[in-house]
Parts: sequence; structure tokens; C-alpha cells
Amino acid sequence: MEKYTIRDVVVVGAGTMGAAIAAHLLNAGLRVTLLDIAPDALSDEEKGKGLSLDAPEVRSRIVRAGWERAVRARPANLFAPDLAEHIRLGNLEDDFECIRGADWVLEVVLERLDLKRDLMSRIDAIRKETSIISTNTSGIPVSSIAEGRSQSFREHFLGTHFFNPPRYLKLLEVIPTAETRPEVLAAFRSFGERRLGKGVVLCKDTPNFIANRIGSVTGAFALNYILEHGYTVPQVEAITGPVMGRPKTATFRLLDLVGVDIADHVRGNLAALIPQDALAQEVLNAERVSKLQATLIERGWLGNKTGVGFYKTVKEEDGKEFWPLNLETLEHEPPGEKTRFDSIGKIKDIEDAAARIKALMGEDDRAAELARAMVYFGFAYASHCVPEVADNLGAIDDAVRWGFMHALGPFELWDALGVAETCTAMREAGYPPADWVDEMRASGAATFYEYVGTQKTAVYYPDKKTHSAIDGLMGRLSLVGLREEGRVLRKNDSATLIDLGDGIACVEFHTKVNALDADIGKLMMEALDCAEMSFDGLVIGNEAENFSAGANLFMVVMLAQQGMWAELDELIKGLQDLNMRMRYFHKPVVAAPAGLALGGGVEVIMHAGRVVAHSELYAGLVELGAGVIPAGGGTKEMLRRLLNPPMRADNADPLPYLERIFLQVGQAKVATSALEARQFGILGPADRIVMNRDTLLAEAKREARYLHEGGYVPPTPEKIYAAGRDMLAALRIGIYMFEEGRYISEYDSCVAGKLAHVMTGGDLSRPAWVDEQYILDLEREAFLSLCGDERTQQRMWHLLQTGKPLRN
Repeated sequence: MEKYTIRDVVVVGAGTMGAAIAAHLLNAGLRVTLLDIAPDALSDEEKGKGLSLDAPEVRSRIVRAGWERAVRARPANLFAPDLAEHIRLGNLEDDFECIRGADWVLEVVLERLDLKRDLMSRIDAIRKETSIISTNTSGIPVSSIAEGRSQSFREHFLGTHFFNPPRYLKLLEVIPTAETRPEVLAAFRSFGERRLGKGVVLCKDTPNFIANRIGSVTGAFALNYILEHGYTVPQVEAITGPVMGRPKTATFRLLDLVGVDIADHVRGNLAALIPQDALAQEVLNAERVSKLQATLIERGWLGNKTGVGFYKTVKEEDGKEFWPLNLETLEHEPPGEKTRFDSIGKIKDIEDAAARIKALMGEDDRAAELARAMVYFGFAYASHCVPEVADNLGAIDDAVRWGFMHALGPFELWDALGVAETCTAMREAGYPPADWVDEMRASGAATFYEYVGTQKTAVYYPDKKTHSAIDGLMGRLSLVGLREEGRVLRKNDSATLIDLGDGIACVEFHTKVNALDADIGKLMMEALDCAEMSFDGLVIGNEAENFSAGANLFMVVMLAQQGMWAELDELIKGLQDLNMRMRYFHKPVVAAPAGLALGGGVEVIMHAGRVVAHSELYAGLVELGAGVIPAGGGTKEMLRRLLNPPMRADNADPLPYLERIFLQVGQAKVATSALEARQFGILGPADRIVMNRDTLLAEAKREARYLHEGGYVPPTPEKIYAAGRDMLAALRIGIYMFEEGRYISEYDSCVAGKLAHVMTGGDLSRPAWVDEQYILDLEREAFLSLCGDERTQQRMWHLLQTGKPLRN
């Protein structure tokens, strides 16, 4: 069996999708070449410069323009801007030879079979025997693209359908042909999961595969139902977003994001490709939907890319407004009062998505009616797609969750609502399920999945008429499963200590947004005590969306307003002491952050012995936005990490490094990836970055074991370079210039001055190397004094009430 290793990748096609995929491959640390056609005519600008078609800058114009669009795109395609320097750009005439050494060649050209086949013929002629070739097509049968190619080519060929934007959407649909080698498929699936961080779903070679097939048909049904029953755009958005376990883009913002013309094109193409699908034909060809989309396209109202679609962007003096489309008059109207439904008011605070959806569907207003119709049709259509698009129900659930960011797939939600009672309700509403669902129930199977506790262990296969074990991602740890197994060692209202096995325990936070409070500090101290005697290492991590949004701001401002300074001082010193104990603990403490890590959450990360971070980590010391400075050791750590190293050299100038720290902390900058967090100094060079969130805790556990077995030794205590009053004066000049230029407010200047005072060592008359505790005491003193200022308290309350910083 040949071993397939993917290091060098060639992406052919620098359009929106091809360039974005190339960017994500750079994120994954691969060597990437992006190719596109060479121009066949000069642009006006090139003519003005007197260039010819043979000029290098002309021949690379198309690929360069596509790449530059991808680099400028927001949200960012790249983990860090400087990754853009590592792309290799070329054209299909001068640079085609690079394919000869590629491990993987990915085609992302126009959806024309003739173009794709011609390209594959050229690739087949020079590819190496072990190279994997794939197509990102979404509308052409994968097998037809490889027709006429060599046997080796066909054995190494498959479909790889990424979702846009590929950095952020987890789904990667992989479509083997009948001739794809099993070992090629296995190798690519593992590569997609581990190296690219994707949720890989194996699909049959059917039109639009799984996610877009189900998404297009159920979306067309929803739009037709909305039009038939007279719902407004604001009403629909209030119902079909987070309340139903779906993204905030809901229905119409999603259509504007995708593009009205693109959605219409996909709908029309799909209808032509699945004439046998009666359920789909009825909704894909619905007259109301066709007429509405045709009108919008005719007017050029294509969505976000034109600034007008189901929403119109209107610039006002105080910012932008988004005017929704009146679906009856087809005119945009100013937003009115927030849409409210009694049913949503009752159920919106139910945290569990399945329980919330079930409660909504049990109500009797128009919100519940739309929810029931969408859910019941979705269930019916998903069941009728089996076995055509997939034999495995889990593949459908994964595709819907990962491709559209739904909280649950259709069969998962069906189980949660109750299969038997839901089938009855579906029939009564006119949405009968497929026959195999009744056959499953008649066989005695009550659910689509089998469970141990809440964990899925097996899934029903209609063709086998039985449940089969789920083939999960190797090395995944589930804290929910471990809790259900009785692995909880200690617990309070804010955190839990769980035995991960193999001598490693895990501290899991579970406050709102995992804000740090006294109970978290208490349990973490108990966890360290426990590790002293019973464990080889600790992991700090969770399965929530965010690692920690920082200190409990409500608790801080309440203590400050009540003048409970001793208690507030004890709280801050407790965080400092906890962090210092972690830093010098004689057994490895591994932080496993993902999502948001802000303020105190970052300080916890920076004091761990090692960090294993998910690539999508958004981390920063943002305390100045709340009118205080980092005081849990964050300021001290930035000095240790970014100032100490250069100051060990003779005659080094500390000012550039102090300015870097000052701007980063003072402007409350947040790294937009784990890679950028490393560039910020929040992660260290030895810390690891994991692409797949599902493996994060397992990798953190493995790192703790590795460190222990390697004879882990904590770092030697380190002194901090305090630059003294001359550098404090220099920073104060910078603060004054910012205030004079009206970049910051008077109180911003006050807070920044406190930060500068701590960073330079306070009242030192000359530079000195000081103990860590010296800086920690300065941090705490500055934090407490700022908390006593009414303007800081105003900032804290504003943040708590609006989620936005106050510039007072």
C-alpha cells in the first residue's frame, strides 16, 4: 500500500473560491502554487505602459488579481497577513510544469465540463504516479470529469467540495468515484480532518451532493411558504435564526450573502438535474419564488455584492441602516420596531437548541407555524434523499451542521423531538416521511441513533435495516461523555474537574461566556492540589464556543461601587497567585483555548506550562476598553515575552519594544487567529496550533502526557526588565500626542498613563531588572485605583449593558 503525504499543492483557478482555498492551504502550512490562465489581450493600463502580452506582469495579471482579492477579503481568508508572501503565483502556460512535482492538484475552474476535461488531460500527461487530483465542482458529475484519463489518474481522482469561506466553514464534501482507490480516499480523508481541520463527509456522486441538495430544496420550500403565508422579512429573520439553532444570517441575510443570482442559478440548475425528485420539483419550480428572484435580478438587486437585495444598505449621518424589502410592494422600507412574537419571548432563553426548538414548535402563533413547516418539510425531504444522496444518516446530519452552521442535523433533531410523535404530526401537516422511516419503527427501532447517555454510538442504515457503530474521528475526547461516565472529581457552580484518564485531569469552566470568578479560581487551586498527589498533569479547556471572555466584570464593578476594596484586592491577587502557581507548577499544565480568550482568559493561557490552541483563537488583552489594565499578570507577561529577550543584548534600546507592547495592549488589539496570537506574544514558539477543534482536548491531553514522560521541569523564575522614568517619559509623550490628535479621549489618556507607569517599573529612576512580583504589585495597584474612578465604572456598566466600549 502506497503512503500518501501531501506537502506541495497546486490550485488551478484563482477565482473567489480557488484563491480562498489556496489561502486556507497556506494556513495549514502547505506549500501552495496558484495558477490561472494567461491573458489573451492587454488591459488599457497595460497598453498605456507600453507592455506586451509576453511581459511577466501581464502574464500573471489574472492570477495576481484573484489572489489580491482573496487577501483583501473580509472576514480574512489568511490566519495572518504575512502568510500572503508565501504563495507562488503562475499561469497555465508558463508555469504548468509545477504540477509535475505536486502531491495534490485541485481544480477550481469554471463549471464547464469541456474546460475541466481539457485541463485534466494536460494534468494526466505530467503528474507523478502518486499525486492526488481533485475537482471542486458542485454541479457536474465527478466521474464524468475523469472520463478518458489513464487508469492511475482515475484511481487517484475524487471530488473535494469546499464551502465558502473555506477557512470558516467546517464542511468538506469528499466524493470518490467507483475507481478511486480506497487507500487514496482514506489518506485524503485523514488529511482533510487533521491537516485542514475539516469535517469530512463522504458523498455519493449525485447532483449538488448532500448539503447543497438539501439546503437548496429546503430553502426554496421556506421561501415559497413565506411568500404564500404573507410573512415579512423582519418576521422571518426573528424566527429562522438563532431561535431555531441557525446562524444570525437566518433566511434573507443568508440569501443576500450568497447572492440572489447565485441562489437562483443553483435552484434552476438543480431542478434540471433531478427530474425524478417530485418533492424537490414542486418547490424548486414554485412560481412565487421564481418570479420574486427574477424581479430582483432584473433590478440588479443581487445582495451584499451590489448593496441591495432583500436588504438595502442606507447611509445615515450616524452610520448605516439596513432597510428590509417589503415582499408585497417590492420596495425597501426603513426598519421599524423590533419584531416580537409571544412564542419566541417564552422560549428564547432555553439554552439547549433541541429543547428550544421543541418548545417553539409547541406554541400556536405564526412563528411556531413557520417553524413547524420548515422543520417538518426538512425532515421529510431528508428522509426521501436516503438512499439516493447517502446511505448514512449521519452524513446528512454532519453536512447540514457543518455546511450551514445549524446546531443539529435533521435526524438528530428528529430524535430529540421524538420520532413517533413527530411522524404523526408530519402526516397531519401534509409532510409524510419516507417509507423506510415507518419500516425502521416497525422493526422496533425508536430512534435514528443509538445512545449511551447523550452520546451517539450507532446510526440506522435503511439498506441494512439495522444500526451500525459510528465511525468517529480518532482521538476525540468528549467532556460530556466523561461526565456521564462518572469521571467528575470535583465541581462547583463555575467549574468542574474531570479525569481524562492516563494520569491527566481537566479543568472545565462553565460560567456565562466562561467569565472568571472566585469559584473558578477556587476549583483551579483545588485541581493543582489534586494534581500534586494524584495526576501527572492538567489540561485547562472546555467544549464551549469560547475559552474565556475574561474576568467577571459585573462582580468587579459591584465590588468597586460598594467600596469593597479589600475584597477586590483579594480577588485580583487570587488570580495573580493562581497564575504564578501554574507557571511554576512542577507538573505540566496545558491550556487548550479556542474561540474567544480575552483579558483574564489570556492571562490564564500565558501562565500555562504549554498551550495547545485551536487555529481559530481570538485572543487579546482588552482591559483598557473597560477602563483598567491587565492585572492578572498580563502586563508582566508581555514584558517578559517581548521586552526581556532584546534587553539581554548590550546597548539595546527598549523603546521600540515598549511601544509595541503599549500599542498592542493600549489599543486592546485582538489576534484573529492562533498564528497571529503567536505573533502578538500570547502564544510562545513551543506552543502548538491544532486545526481541528474536535481533536483539541485530546491533543492537549497528549501534550501533557508527552511533557510528563519527558521529565517536565518548570521554568526558572525570571526577572523583568523595568526601563525606568526616561522610558516612562517617552511613552507619556506618545500618549499626549494621541490625545492632542484626538485619537483618544482625556480618560483614555489617564488609563494609558497607568499602563505606561506599570510597564516601565513605576518610579524607578534608572533601568533595573526586578522580580515578577514587583510588576504584579504595580499591576494590582493600578487596577484598583482605576476601579475607584467613576469613569471606569461607567465604562464597565456600558460594556455589560451593550457589549460595546464607551469612549468617555
